[in-house]
Amino acid sequence: MTYKEITDLIKTISKSNLSEFKYRNTEFEITIRTENYSKQGGLGKGAGPMIPMSAAAPVQHIISAPPATAAAPADAAAPATVAEAPAAPAGNDSANDNANLIEVKSPIVGTFYRSASPEKPPYVKVGDSINVGDVVCIVEAMKLFNEIESEVSGKIVKVMVEDASPVEYDQVLYLVDPNA
Repeated sequence: MTYKEITDLIKTISKSNLSEFKYRNTEFEITIRTENYSKQGGLGKGAGPMIPMSAAAPVQHIISAPPATAAAPADAAAPATVAEAPAAPAGNDSANDNANLIEVKSPIVGTFYRSASPEKPPYVKVGDSINVGDVVCIVEAMKLFNEIESEVSGKIVKVMVEDASPVEYDQVLYLVDPNA
């Protein structure tokens, strides 16, 4: 990972609501903690920023992001719904319907893409049936395009994230009806 990639990652994390971000591969590990981390009791009051440190293999870098001074841009706000679920028949309680749905969540922080390229159709859309292991989207993180596979089988009921928008770790991407 280059210095520029690390600084870009720090800037992105500092603009988000994340308090801590960890990334690990076979060569190194990075932990980025923001001002939100200290507000949640992670660091003592007045603790200064953490600086890069080297350790025995694997090498570990711990970096603290500078506190955000400006509000996050509008496009980094909570993503809008892309596709709505089919209208429920009259008399059904939508709260009960949502209780049976399973969430497909992002395993990483990055940019959500519904298709492999702008010219190609989305991997899945509302109404599609998926199986465990099916690719449902791509999340770009640090210039790497990661195919996200479904861990559940069922029917896509709702797309929760707008295409080409930032996503956080554990953010819901899709709602799936396992009984369909």
